[in-house]
Amino acid sequence: MTAAGYSIVTGGAVALTAGTARTILGAKANAAGPLDLQKIKVAFDGQTTAVPVLVEVCYCSFATNGPGTQSTSVTPTLLYGRSTTLGWTAAKSWNAANEPTTITPFDEFLLSPNGGLVMYDYPLGTTPDTNLGEGIVLRCTAPAAVNVRATMILQRC
Repeated sequence: MTAAGYSIVTGGAVALTAGTARTILGAKANAAGPLDLQKIKVAFDGQTTAVPVLVEVCYCSFATNGPGTQSTSVTPTLLYGRSTTLGWTAAKSWNAANEPTTITPFDEFLLSPNGGLVMYDYPLGTTPDTNLGEGIVLRCTAPAAVNVRATMILQRC
């Protein structure tokens, strides 16, 4: 079976509140198959503070507040492979008071909010993947208010 790769994007600015962790983008696998995270892109629109934003790539059980609950659903875009039944859901901009649970960071980095940008391709053989019914999210904690945009490239595995 040929792999199918998809892109999910915030599609607009997600506002971060100073000092509050916020899940900005995420995907949840279902019974059709797990997901494999291939790439991430994160960019900020700038601010005057020099203090960096904590960006976390996290595993998420979605025990509560799955995609579309306390968040805005997004439609994945097919990038490669054959178009089949999607088998998973995605969303952006969770309400800061109703984050998905349970979130476990497995990768983190600091990034300047003053026009900072990161584009990262996970090396072949090291791509994080999910269990059925669980997923991966991007979460940011900014020291001052700033907007963020993000992209995740995922593959059904």
